[in-house]
Amino acid sequence: MTKKESDLPSAPTVQVIERMFTLIDVLASREEAMPLKEISEKAGLHPSTAHRILNDLVTGRFVDRPQPGSYRLGMRLLELGNLVKGRLNVRDAALGPMRELHKLIQQPVNLSMRQGDEIIYVERAYSERSGMQVVRAIGGRAPLHLTSVGKLFLAADDPQRTRAYATRTGLQGHTKNSITQLEELERELSKVRQYGQASDNEELELGVRCMAAGIYDDQDKLVAGLSISAPSGRMDDEWLQKLKETTRQISETLGHKPSSRK
Repeated sequence: MTKKESDLPSAPTVQVIERMFTLIDVLASREEAMPLKEISEKAGLHPSTAHRILNDLVTGRFVDRPQPGSYRLGMRLLELGNLVKGRLNVRDAALGPMRELHKLIQQPVNLSMRQGDEIIYVERAYSERSGMQVVRAIGGRAPLHLTSVGKLFLAADDPQRTRAYATRTGLQGHTKNSITQLEELERELSKVRQYGQASDNEELELGVRCMAAGIYDDQDKLVAGLSISAPSGRMDDEWLQKLKETTRQISETLGHKPSSRK
């Protein structure tokens, strides 16, 4: 004998899920606990409906009830957020957008991260038709001050750290265009901070120019840089906006909130 349909537990509806998300968004708008009346008003729900859903969320630890009639976001959301964050990887987040950018511009797109006084290339999207004669292999390294991504990281440092870097490395050059004087480097980094982008004008390799924009995590920390490399005569300044849109997309995947960054 089977149970009547009315005896079976009702399945959650899309409407209930939407209301749950609305309540969580309302709670996220305030750091302190909120009274039920205010929550229901902001969510546009009847107090009894909000109360019922909130109690279910309390049971699942998604919401805390510090005292009767007031609610705030619960620790379960933090636990899940940390789990997702731990699984996020800059390379994984960047690979798809890098390939899409490469399809648009048909020039190498490089993902680099800082390691000490150098950047290290961790991923590339390129094709044989790009016309690049010099290829920086994945795992390759280069001095910070000679690369567009490296300048992003130096610009994120305070002046004392920049001077310490210059002392340690001696600002050795690779080409006639390399920046080898601290004052010139400081002027360059000031522009990087002002415009939120960096360039390499044949400073690492003659005949090759680069432009770069930063990738930021959920703490607004610069964690990597994306650069476009091209033969000097082929570099197109119009690629810059596409590059910035790509780094913004990757940063948002890592949890970064859009801000006033250029």
